[in-house]
Amino acid sequence: QVQLVESGGGLVQTGGSLRLSCAASGLSLVPYAIGWFRQAPGKEREGVLCISSKDGNIHYTDDVKGRFTSSRDIANNTVHLQMTSLQPEDTAVYYCATDQDYGCPVNDPIGIMNLWGQGTQVSVSS
Repeated sequence: QVQLVESGGGLVQTGGSLRLSCAASGLSLVPYAIGWFRQAPGKEREGVLCISSKDGNIHYTDDVKGRFTSSRDIANNTVHLQMTSLQPEDTAVYYCATDQDYGCPVNDPIGIMNLWGQGTQVSVSS
């Protein structure tokens, strides 16, 4: 069964850091672009950033530039999202996803991704 599983969420104070992980089973993540998305309570899901060998890190929202980066752990078939200087507005359920293509989608990434994890909750207290 092909699936993505996120982990690493939790409660952190403003200014703190978290590292999320996206582990794959039944699929090698190595060649593919992996996107990170989030959905805050009462809001629509939004793109955060995407990593690919072709594009590096592409940020879908300016809010996280300079604070969030993604990297690959090839040996463990995992992609990480390192989040620093967290703010209360970063509170959301975070998802990883892929469309099993090599580049990061720019137009409608949420509509294009076809394999999603179940999400992990990130809460930032003020």
